[in-house]
Amino acid sequence: MKLPRQQLAVLEAVSADEWTTVDALTAQVDEKPATVTGAAFALEEEGLAEVRETTEQDPSLTEEGETYVETGLPEVRLYEAALDRGADEDPVEMGAVIEAADLDGPLVDIALSNFARKGYGEIEGGKVTANPDADPDGDEEAAALAALAAGKPVDDEAVLESLVRRDLVELDERTARSRRLTDEGVTELMAGVEVREAVDRLTPQMLATGEWRDAEFAEYNVAADAATPNPGKVHVLRQAAERVKEVLVGMGFEEMEGPHVDADFWINDCLFMPQDHPARTHWDRFALETPAKIDELPNDLVERVERAHREGVGPDSNGYNSPWDVEFAKELALRGHTTSLSARYLSGEQVGDLEPPQRYFSVEKAYRNDTLDATHLLEFFQIEGWVMAEDLTVRDLMGTFTEFYSRFDITDLRFKPTYNPYTEPSFELFGRHPETNELIEIGNSGIFRPEMLDPLGVDADVMAWGLALERLLMLITGFEDIRDVHGTLTDLEFLRSVEVEY
Repeated sequence: MKLPRQQLAVLEAVSADEWTTVDALTAQVDEKPATVTGAAFALEEEGLAEVRETTEQDPSLTEEGETYVETGLPEVRLYEAALDRGADEDPVEMGAVIEAADLDGPLVDIALSNFARKGYGEIEGGKVTANPDADPDGDEEAAALAALAAGKPVDDEAVLESLVRRDLVELDERTARSRRLTDEGVTELMAGVEVREAVDRLTPQMLATGEWRDAEFAEYNVAADAATPNPGKVHVLRQAAERVKEVLVGMGFEEMEGPHVDADFWINDCLFMPQDHPARTHWDRFALETPAKIDELPNDLVERVERAHREGVGPDSNGYNSPWDVEFAKELALRGHTTSLSARYLSGEQVGDLEPPQRYFSVEKAYRNDTLDATHLLEFFQIEGWVMAEDLTVRDLMGTFTEFYSRFDITDLRFKPTYNPYTEPSFELFGRHPETNELIEIGNSGIFRPEMLDPLGVDADVMAWGLALERLLMLITGFEDIRDVHGTLTDLEFLRSVEVEY
């Protein structure tokens, strides 16, 4: 009998008595896993080997599990703090023990629920009693977490199941295939199998020389395992942006467009931002060197904006009484927020005069010289929006947010008063992260001030907002670091697998 070289190598490596995995075969024959898998399937078709499929579960630590490896299980920390305060002799106030254990938030409930379960002691009447015979060093769950962190197996199924229930360990299922020689395979191997040279691909050289006419080609096995394909797909941020656009258009909004590089006049001055505001220094904005300034601005609008800055608007406003320079207003920079588009549209500069009621939005990039961290980058997507109508109130604004975020199944919103130079009243929005359960800021909003609207020629109320698209995506998908989706540290596996549900 003759077989291709790779098949013969695998046949000789497979045992007649024990099941051998593809990984073990790959190590023995020194071939690529795909080559070994294809050869093994071919042997199966020839009846020389049989295959067995089993489902295996690979345990790995969740982020919470990794944290406990470093800091200790909450119940162990509670027990050790109780011992330090003599709770093995007399009951100690629970609050003092919790504070000493440095536990807060959800960690308190986790510690209390597992403290008695593991026999560390009792909690009764707001006091903690510690069991002097308990052995935290022998905690099986803590030992299992440490073993997994070190890449070692955990043999105790009950402990592993407990860690999975606590969301400290997750199990990744995979199908494992093992091979074993059949009786026919043993017979053929004992009789002697010769190498049959076969080629697995057609090369330009074979075509040029005519060698292909005499070559024996290996058969393709379409049932063999193949590498997981990673085709191109729409980036998850773009998916989220398109979904936001669909939602806002469905709510009756029209989309705004405008330049990424704009004059400081549109970015800040029209928003009643004083020219000596710290955010307008070169430390916080990306100014252009060439060209450094815009050529022209609408003179009548410039005069009204300057007057608002110097004198205010109406009898109850004094303005800023600070320096104002039109040359500074002409300087070009990357927009620090997309509210510059709102100023252009409200002034009539972009699409002509607008009469209430009106609804506009944009989902575009903004640029800020921020410190990089889990929730900040130098560029981000901002969901800009505003509504022009008569007699608008904060309740209208809150209702709009409730309706918008409900389209993404986000219902736990919090509102916090804040200060903005261009809105009054103003408030920030917070949403609860689905994984960490923490409240994170997701936007800023308010009612535009008369000092902004009067120079723009708007004689109606305008409620407006700037929401962070990346923060919305965090609440939808549960990722925790903006750098997972932006820049050089992106989580490719996350980008390949996650989808924004419609």
